[in-house]
Amino acid sequence: MSAEAAERVSAAPGGRPSSPVQTSWFEFLLDGSLLETHLHKASPDPTAAQLIVQFLEQASKPSLNEQNQVQPPVDNRRNRTLKLLALKIAAHMRWDLDLFHILIPVLNMLLNELLCVSKVPPGVKHVDLDLSTLPPTTAMAVLIYNRWAIRTIVLSSFPEKQTKPGPHQMNIVLEGALRLHKDFYVHNVRTLDLLGADAAGTANGETEASTAGLRISAHELHCQVRYDLGGIYFQQGCTDQGAYGKAMEHFRLTRDLLQKLGSSLHVHLDEKRLAGYWNACRALTGTLGPADATATPYVLLCFSMSPQALVEAFIQDNTSHSLPNHLRQSVLREYLHKAQQGERGLDDVCQQLCVCNAVRDALQGEGLSVRFHQLLLKPSKRLVDFILEVCTRSLEKDRPSETSRQNMANFMKTLCESLEELPLVFVVSSHKLFMELLREEERKVLVEQMRKRSATINLSAKPLPSFYDIPASASVSIGQLEQQLILSLEPRRVRQILIEVHGMAQRHFWRINSKWEVPPDYINVILGIKDPLTKDLVYILMAKGLHCITIKDFGHARQLFSACLELVTEFSPRLRQVMLNEMLLLEVRAHETLAADGCRDRPSSDLVSRVRGYLEMRIHDLPLRQVVGEECVAFMLNWRENDYLTLQVPPPLVQSNPYIKLGQLLASTCKELPGPKESRRTAKELWEVVVQICSMSTQHKRNNDGRMGLIKHRESSMGIMQRSVVCFSPENVCLSSRFKDDIVNEVTAEHLTIWPSSILNMQAVDVEAVAVTVKELVSYALTLNPNNQSWLITQADIYFVTSQYSAALHFYLQAGVVCSDFFTRPVPPEVYNDQVLKRMIKCCSMMNCHTQVAVLCQFLRETDYMTAFKALQEQNGHDAMDSFYDYIWDVTILEYLTHIHHKRGESEKRQIAIKAIGQAELNTSNPEEVLQLAAQKRKKRFLQAMAKLYF
Repeated sequence: MSAEAAERVSAAPGGRPSSPVQTSWFEFLLDGSLLETHLHKASPDPTAAQLIVQFLEQASKPSLNEQNQVQPPVDNRRNRTLKLLALKIAAHMRWDLDLFHILIPVLNMLLNELLCVSKVPPGVKHVDLDLSTLPPTTAMAVLIYNRWAIRTIVLSSFPEKQTKPGPHQMNIVLEGALRLHKDFYVHNVRTLDLLGADAAGTANGETEASTAGLRISAHELHCQVRYDLGGIYFQQGCTDQGAYGKAMEHFRLTRDLLQKLGSSLHVHLDEKRLAGYWNACRALTGTLGPADATATPYVLLCFSMSPQALVEAFIQDNTSHSLPNHLRQSVLREYLHKAQQGERGLDDVCQQLCVCNAVRDALQGEGLSVRFHQLLLKPSKRLVDFILEVCTRSLEKDRPSETSRQNMANFMKTLCESLEELPLVFVVSSHKLFMELLREEERKVLVEQMRKRSATINLSAKPLPSFYDIPASASVSIGQLEQQLILSLEPRRVRQILIEVHGMAQRHFWRINSKWEVPPDYINVILGIKDPLTKDLVYILMAKGLHCITIKDFGHARQLFSACLELVTEFSPRLRQVMLNEMLLLEVRAHETLAADGCRDRPSSDLVSRVRGYLEMRIHDLPLRQVVGEECVAFMLNWRENDYLTLQVPPPLVQSNPYIKLGQLLASTCKELPGPKESRRTAKELWEVVVQICSMSTQHKRNNDGRMGLIKHRESSMGIMQRSVVCFSPENVCLSSRFKDDIVNEVTAEHLTIWPSSILNMQAVDVEAVAVTVKELVSYALTLNPNNQSWLITQADIYFVTSQYSAALHFYLQAGVVCSDFFTRPVPPEVYNDQVLKRMIKCCSMMNCHTQVAVLCQFLRETDYMTAFKALQEQNGHDAMDSFYDYIWDVTILEYLTHIHHKRGESEKRQIAIKAIGQAELNTSNPEEVLQLAAQKRKKRFLQAMAKLYF
């Protein structure tokens, strides 16, 4: 901390110590020794990563000239020092890529600065550099940059399947590093100090000497490089099966080098991820199978083709714990879905998997699932026997921990208490494991309780006319009643159970299920109810109703909320209004769910009136949920109640309620869209509001990744925009945003002309947040209208600018499909204009589908021969090449193909091209109508073939 900051801390009022003041970035410019002192603190604030972001942000700020025009950042001493400070922090972190928890553009800027100070020749491709002839620090800078680039590609796409492999140039650079068997050096704080001391050369060349900087041994570098190469080859294996073999070899050598190096200061790998890669490569290359001596339950799961083998893998995993719980639950859901679809013979398997998961949860001290409790309502002896078998095998360790034994004992008790038939209870209580885990006194007490319990009690009493007039039933096990309380969705039954359990024990029964949640806005009001039974009943009815809304079970939700409303009306006007608000939200969501399923019936006038009433409601000291206001505004937009939002809503309400203000702007913009240019005033105002929502506030603390926090209402405002997408469907409108920066191109959409052409303060806009929001907005819009060709093009553009070329091509083709009946008619030129076609060409080129590039070049208004010829010269194509020649109608391109194949000695492919040229309909002497017909026929067949490839 600087002296000035220390004085501020010591000057706290009353001499009381205050929290340390965060060191500002500019203090490091004033005191050269402050950085090293700061970084060696136990918990520096700001952190090293945050400081890197701050330094580079300040160094890259644009300047203004005398005409108030934005200019690039000035190259002055201040900015150079800030960049050097960022590099020093990275050097202090030993250039460990795993520690750089900062955004990709910032890290790219940092590593580009490393390339600059390491004197990497500018303008020269890294693949063209000879690493063996470069100074050590220069070569190491190139390797660090390319390792980061490959790692970024892998981590940003894994585990999503890529249709085509990524670029190969970075692979070549790293492969070249493996041929060097000498030590490497990378800049450390000392060499960077020397660079900063005198850029004119007083460092006497020490920073370029062969031993200057931090030494990295060849083995350490090869270990890191092979790990990164294995990752990129593994990613490419989706389309090139042979790449898995390359990946496995790199991972094998990585493992060998790790063992040889032991504890290295410079090698920091995710060894669990490496082990996962290793097992996956062995499985995919056929070098590992279920019979392998090292086969784990995870491997058995990968190879399991029979349901019984899958059950066996789950039982084994109850002792090894190698499968994550979410994977086990996912497998169970998959089999349940298959069973629901009518696949035979899976009911028993689903039950067995559910039992295995329940035993696993019990061993870990977790609560048992509702599905398992449902199994115990009417179990067979066969099921009980299987449960006992799984329990026994799950404790077959040499020395199970005392915690595991105690958890299993509790599970056995729960099992006994859950079984209603005494013969099944005796099956459990006489089992060997039950006898081992429970003490004799516990066994006697439990068995005696089971004997005294009545055989079966019919707890589903006939509903009484009034919700209040429900008597308590006969006494039963409190554990059993709690289980039924969790499962029941019938309000009278819930009240009856609560009356019984309150007679047995005095505690808060709303806590027995961690899944019961009510909004934080209401929790204090509900927990302020003095009567314990009423408090439990209100909480549980509301929680169950909210859960039913989440799963779209609106019938039960209405019953639960109506019962809760009847209950609270008698003693709490505030809770009564709360329930009325929640019932309004229920009806709004129910109606919107019907609309999403295709029902276009307008909402009743009563529902619209209730929504208006909520928006205009002003009740003092009433807890309000933000989401209710959002969804009411979105509801009015979705059903085009634009006149109310633009003309009838009270002006004071617009000024005080940000949701209504945003809704009014959206409604006004939609109404004015068909109008003249003068109507764009509202669009400009909406634009300014959305830009403010998407801007970063300088008044909020930074997040952990160094970015400024966004303004408070962003989340809710974006929620309204997403929920109200459906309101634009009838008019075929998409209110889209533009976003640009160094790495993101323009995304096109309808009605872009109504928006301003530029943003005054682009630096303040959180481009990443805008990109994510637009992507989600368009994705949601397409769920409502999947055949909107404009939205499909917009979605394709989003994937294109984020370098997801396969997905982009999928949506470009889908846009053509919906407007041409699967390409049986020509695609309108306004859909496949030159910009869209050029992007489709770029997609194919980036995926190394060069013949597809050549075919698409014919679709342009003027055939792009230069791009087509360049593509056909490539020899590393990943498409079917000569199988696409039948789709080429341009004779010039076909003639060039025959020349290329003749030059390469590819006689068979040359004959295919000659045959294509020789077709009578392509004769240049034909009438123009014949040539056009030949072109249209080939266009149709080509696009249909592409759709089959990418759909």
